[in-house]
Amino acid sequence: MMIGEITQENLYLLLPSKVSCLASMLQEYDNMSIIDAIKKVYKSETYKQMEQENTKMWHLGPVDLYREITHTM
Repeated sequence: MMIGEITQENLYLLLPSKVSCLASMLQEYDNMSIIDAIKKVYKSETYKQMEQENTKMWHLGPVDLYREITHTM
C-alpha cells in the first residue's frame, strides 16, 4: 500500500467529514434538524455505498452526494 492510498481499511477516516457535509446540506435544503439529517445519512443507501471502497462513492463531492441521497429516497 502506498502512503495516501485509500483502502477499505482506512476509508472510515474520510466518512465523518462526508456525513457532516451531507447532514448540513439536508438540514439547510430539506429543512430538517441536524440530528434527523445525520440519521438520514447513516440510514441511506448512499452511505452504505460510500462505506465500500470499491464503489468509489467516497470520492464524490458534497453536491453529488446530496443529489444521490435525495434521489434514492
